[in-house]
Amino acid sequence: MGKNSNVIKYKKPFSLNLGFILFFIIIIYVVFNIFTFFTHKDVAEYEVVQGSIASNNIYQGLAVRDETVIYADRDGYINYYVSNGSKISVLDMIYTIDSDGNIYNAMKSQEGMENGLSGDVLNELSTSISSFMTGYSSLNFNDVLIYKDDLNSDVIQAVNNTMLSQMTEEIEAATKNATFYKGYSKTPGVVLYYVDGYESYQFNSDITVDDLSGNSYTKTNLITQSQVKKDSPIYKLVNDEEWHIFIEVSSDVVELLSDTSNVKIRFCEDDYSTTASYTVNKKNGHYIMDIKLKKAMIRYAGERFIDIELVINEESGLKIPNSSITTKDFYTVPVSYFAQGGDSDSLGILVNYANDDSDSYEFVAPTIYYESEDETYYYIDSEDVSKGDMIMMPGDSSKVYEIGSEIGTLTGVYNINKGYAIFKQINIIYQNEEYAIVEQKTAYGIALYDHIALDASSLIENELIIK
Repeated sequence: MGKNSNVIKYKKPFSLNLGFILFFIIIIYVVFNIFTFFTHKDVAEYEVVQGSIASNNIYQGLAVRDETVIYADRDGYINYYVSNGSKISVLDMIYTIDSDGNIYNAMKSQEGMENGLSGDVLNELSTSISSFMTGYSSLNFNDVLIYKDDLNSDVIQAVNNTMLSQMTEEIEAATKNATFYKGYSKTPGVVLYYVDGYESYQFNSDITVDDLSGNSYTKTNLITQSQVKKDSPIYKLVNDEEWHIFIEVSSDVVELLSDTSNVKIRFCEDDYSTTASYTVNKKNGHYIMDIKLKKAMIRYAGERFIDIELVINEESGLKIPNSSITTKDFYTVPVSYFAQGGDSDSLGILVNYANDDSDSYEFVAPTIYYESEDETYYYIDSEDVSKGDMIMMPGDSSKVYEIGSEIGTLTGVYNINKGYAIFKQINIIYQNEEYAIVEQKTAYGIALYDHIALDASSLIENELIIK
């Protein structure tokens, strides 16, 4: 017997190595993330918003107002004292003409005295600049040049008014010598310092398609002139708040508006909208619409040709991009094959999954996505049934129907709220080239602020989305 014959080997008990398990889990996590990084699909998403779309009916319109051009009754140097687009009353002083130039030159010598303007005038100029900056868009840079001229004229007129009050003695002497003349308004109205040749047009003028084109339109700015000749235009007055916009429309638009005498219009420049009455005259095969307005005349008094939109068939609802829209095929099953059963009040069908002649039918309550307009078919997907499955009509085992024998298609989007693509049905109310308006609270549909795939063609249903 050996020396160690009585030694019994101790079997080491099995123990979990927590460090190894933790390391193994980390490895799996890293591998999973590497795999998803190289295989995941970047999906642009869109948040469903409330919105509206109107038919795209944008036109260039000709603005016609009751305008009177005022002409100079003498030669001389001219200064203005009323801002462009201002309302004036009878006997308001609009301008002065200095025949020998003494007063004019005295005023010119004081250029740069803007620091002497009153606080009220400076506040008005500051407010004007702030208002312009708030509404400015880089897409309309030409507005800067127009506003620059308007602002420059406002400053000049403010300075002129200040100088006029400080040169009382010189002006009185020039007036006695008949070399200085003050021009007063004889009628009330709105002052404008430009002419374009359309001042003679009246509301009842025979407007033609050529008039609406504006191809040869030219506009003369009067505020920049320092010297005038007798009988040359110096300003014009708009005598009435009523004004008209003339546009050419199609026969389809005339038909759409045939049941109403009013139309809603939107000014493309600043999105201002209003409703106005209109009439349509057919001339040489062209339909000329005359839109009569009693609002916003001063707002657009500086423009002869104005882009407007006729707001027709405006629809509101949930607004989504067309790129999000897709379609899905569904099994259509006659309504007569549905009945209530099982442990709930849900509608369901009796399915023979074996597809044989046995009486082994199982009650299944599939999701009903849609009911046909004639209420004869329900639309269900392949989640609970497959093509070729046989279903039995409740109460009549002799009548069976094969799933997939008829197919219907629904329009929808992919909802990605839960991290994977879920088809949601939509009912489109109106659609243009870029967006669609869909009904709210559609069964199995989308809701406000849902996140949907921006490009439905890049996904398949139930695909995992890594955001």
